Amino acid sequence: MTELMRTSRPYGQLRYFLLATTLVTLLLIMVGYVIRFDGIDAACPDWPTCYGQAVFPADLAARWEMVHRSLAGLAGGMTFIAAFWAWRIKTARLVRLMLTIQVVIMAIQGVLGGGLVLAADNPWLSPAHLGLALTGMALIVATTVATFFESPTPVRPVKLNFNSPYRRLTLAGLAAVFMVMVSGALVANLNPGSACSGWPLCAGGLPENLAGWLSLAHRLVTGAAAVLVGLILVYTWRGFKTQPFLLTAATGMGILFAGQVLIGALKVSRGYPADLVGLHAASAAGLWAAFAALATGVGMFPARVDTQPERVGNRIPTRIERIKAYVMLNKPIIVILLLVTTYAGMVVGGKQIPGLWLTFWTLLGGALAAGGSSALNQYIDREIDGNMQRTAKRPLPAGLLTPAEGLAYGLGACLAAFFILAGFVNLLAAVLSLVGMIYYVLLYSILLKYATVQNIVIGGGAGAIPPLVGWAAATGSLSVPSLFLFALVFLWTPPHFWALALVRAKDYAQAGVPMLPVVKGEKETRQQILIYTVELVALTLIMPVFNVAGSIFLVAAIVLGVWMISTAWRVLRIPGNKQAWQMYRYSSMYLAFIFLALVVDVLV
Repeated sequence: MTELMRTSRPYGQLRYFLLATTLVTLLLIMVGYVIRFDGIDAACPDWPTCYGQAVFPADLAARWEMVHRSLAGLAGGMTFIAAFWAWRIKTARLVRLMLTIQVVIMAIQGVLGGGLVLAADNPWLSPAHLGLALTGMALIVATTVATFFESPTPVRPVKLNFNSPYRRLTLAGLAAVFMVMVSGALVANLNPGSACSGWPLCAGGLPENLAGWLSLAHRLVTGAAAVLVGLILVYTWRGFKTQPFLLTAATGMGILFAGQVLIGALKVSRGYPADLVGLHAASAAGLWAAFAALATGVGMFPARVDTQPERVGNRIPTRIERIKAYVMLNKPIIVILLLVTTYAGMVVGGKQIPGLWLTFWTLLGGALAAGGSSALNQYIDREIDGNMQRTAKRPLPAGLLTPAEGLAYGLGACLAAFFILAGFVNLLAAVLSLVGMIYYVLLYSILLKYATVQNIVIGGGAGAIPPLVGWAAATGSLSVPSLFLFALVFLWTPPHFWALALVRAKDYAQAGVPMLPVVKGEKETRQQILIYTVELVALTLIMPVFNVAGSIFLVAAIVLGVWMISTAWRVLRIPGNKQAWQMYRYSSMYLAFIFLALVVDVLV
């Protein structure tokens, strides 16, 4: 597998262009799902323009239809360029063949798309259009995976092998999901509700007409697909725990399938709200892309089952040790602290104690988001963590879990968090949580941490998002007062982590992380800790002026502020690590107490 993951320079720009083409195609299918199954397509019964209004039709629904057609043109053009590019540089034959077939499919799709508009009463055109779209999506995903994990030279052509039972199981699952999606489109067009109104059978018996039989078949295929997805997920986690691509793709596919079922059920029970319709479409397209990527990887990578258990030194970790390792992968202390700020955001935003179930789902989603992000961060930092005394015993560098398990768990937890918040809280809270996860993993862990001495300052925005999630969960919106909660955590982050950086400066220097004491020295770091602490306390003192909090909070802010500033002053004046370590510990308690004061102030 290591050899297969090596790439060479000639593929470089093409594979990234293919990745962009894949994303555009994915967006095309998402928008197509929404407009076909939400009645928007009827707003523009003309082809290829809306009666000459090619860009900005007067009707909003017609604009969505034109966005879909524009995306189709863009995806088709990019696919043609990719195919021409692949033939010109003489990539692997299978890559060229798949891209050529995709070009043909895009051309046929243009004809079918026009037919859907001009012959809207034909119930078979929509499933045919969707089926070809899914086929093309699978091809472009497979091509992208192949170009990222194979050599572009003719000496080592891309090969797909599906001779093993695991590979055949994956193909069966892929086919089942394809049938679920296409049959779902057909059932929606035939509207067989009156013909098959019961569950799981039709009013307790067998159907009496074609529409009813199609509806029943769709339900049976969905059940079969669920079984196959479960088997694939279990098989992959049991047999391929050292292979990051397979384990992560299978986990993403499994969570997306579960999320698709959840959002679909909620969509129907709530009368097809626009946000759940759109999310259902997006998750369907994402599920298909993940499944296509998994099937391609299964066909390319050696299908060797991991028979040797992971070892820590000369022994095999016990099951209890591995369970504890998964718990520690979440950084539970940090998760609890973030949940305190999330709950405070709910109380302050809603001006009351939130309901039990709203609290449960919000905190569960928040815990999974924070834990999943922490797991992804530890996967990214697994090599430097092994070289630092403070982090050497974390699950991945210690060998309690494989890097693939850490990556797959992190991605799965983040996806589960998004679906839980979107389904049981609201879409705004889910999107804010997603922004926080991307902020922490991509912006901080990958881009900023090793690039600038301001990594903690800029990256502090990720930890400041949970109060906004809580506020949005309670109110369904954001307002100016909610930004004070964001700013509070944002200003708290630098002195908290710089205090730790003073204690572990040698570790950070050895790992090549440009933390402030490593780059600017201890004196500058101690000064900045005091400056940011004063700014933090000042912010808490002006919050009552803007009616974010009242007198109880003001008293608490004064007492806690004096405590924090005196601690930061001792860090500045007294050399050594003792005061810095106290600052690190006390600042964690300060954040919990200041948000607790906000809650008490609102409730009293």
